[in-house]
Amino acid sequence: MARFIFNMPDVGEGVAEAEIVAWHVKVGDRVEEDQHLVDVMTDKATIDIESPVAGVVTELAGEVGESIAIGAMLLVIETAEESPGGQSGPAEPAADEIAEAGADATSAQESAPAPAPTPTPAPEPAREASAAASAPPPGPAAPASKVLASPAVRQRARDLGIDLAQVKPAADGRIRHADLDAFLLYNAGGGFAPAGAARPDEAVRVIGLRKRIAQNMAAAKRHIPHFTYVEECDVTELEALRAQLNAGRGERPKLTLLPLLIRAICKALPDYPMINARYDDEAGIVTRHGAVHMGMATQTEAGLMVPVIRNAQSLNLWQLAREIARLAEAARTGKATSEELSGSTLTITSLGPLGGIATTPVINRPEVAIIGPNRIIERPMFVPDGLGGERVAKRKLMNVSISCDHRVVDGHDAASFIQAMKRLIESPALIIAD
Repeated sequence: MARFIFNMPDVGEGVAEAEIVAWHVKVGDRVEEDQHLVDVMTDKATIDIESPVAGVVTELAGEVGESIAIGAMLLVIETAEESPGGQSGPAEPAADEIAEAGADATSAQESAPAPAPTPTPAPEPAREASAAASAPPPGPAAPASKVLASPAVRQRARDLGIDLAQVKPAADGRIRHADLDAFLLYNAGGGFAPAGAARPDEAVRVIGLRKRIAQNMAAAKRHIPHFTYVEECDVTELEALRAQLNAGRGERPKLTLLPLLIRAICKALPDYPMINARYDDEAGIVTRHGAVHMGMATQTEAGLMVPVIRNAQSLNLWQLAREIARLAEAARTGKATSEELSGSTLTITSLGPLGGIATTPVINRPEVAIIGPNRIIERPMFVPDGLGGERVAKRKLMNVSISCDHRVVDGHDAASFIQAMKRLIESPALIIAD
């Protein structure tokens, strides 16, 4: 028998440590070569670590949520023979030997004669009657007509299905809301608990992706002086164009509003290069990128992820729609690669129908801006009537938010960029024109 010390492997260029997200084995488990041992998370992705040898796990390096340095011990596996890279040590009993010994002990206990049960004396009738007489009654059984309570208390009792005659009143004989609360608490097990009864407290450890999100958001707010600008856009014509394009799409993917908005962003950006940038505040360098690598905030079961649409400025609407669907599915199923989750130069975040009136999104550091389209609503608006006057018409309106790093982007630049984007949105033929 030999001890094989498995150290944390190099999981990516520039990665110094990785966080343990989930163990798939425990001490005493027998593992096979290439068996899935543990999930670890770096700044870029979640990675599956597999066993290089077969044997029995004898030691784990850390708990879920702890970070392990690259090259440090991750776990120890006891192998049947010396393995390359392993280190010899005193042999420990294997898991099957432990189980066998436990089974022998259990068998010995089962074969021993069981002690005879001690007979329980039957209760005497007089004692039963005495116990019943001493038990406290559930409440004073007074006639309902003599119960003193305000109309509000009576109405609440009716709503809750409580008989006021069963409620113990205060010292002055009048039932108050506090008495109803006490009755509900005492009888919670009997079906009287209100629908809004509090759940037990739950302690949830912040680990994995949720921990990374917390760290990144805290760093962004701590280091970046945010400001947010919001503008209202009329998307009536844009939505009409989208419906027309979808009606004749054939085998192509269905268009959401997102590809159209990304296309408008990419068309407006060349005149505002300070928006499509990353700021290395330690080096004091702002890199204004020519290509638009669009980060797309995506909600998953594990938390918020930002897959990246590479060279979004070179894609047409259908290509954007296909890439958005592919990346969103990869993120939600945990199959997005580290390359697909890094390198964005600008991010767009949308909650769709839940978008609210306006948002103040947090910048995806080290980027310097993030754009947040909000929910579409219908409102009456004054529009030209074609005769030199105005008329009232129902229009579809959407607010567009942009949060910027005030160290790099001035308010005038942010406002000018959103106004340029607004002109494209409200004249959607310009979005699809080359």
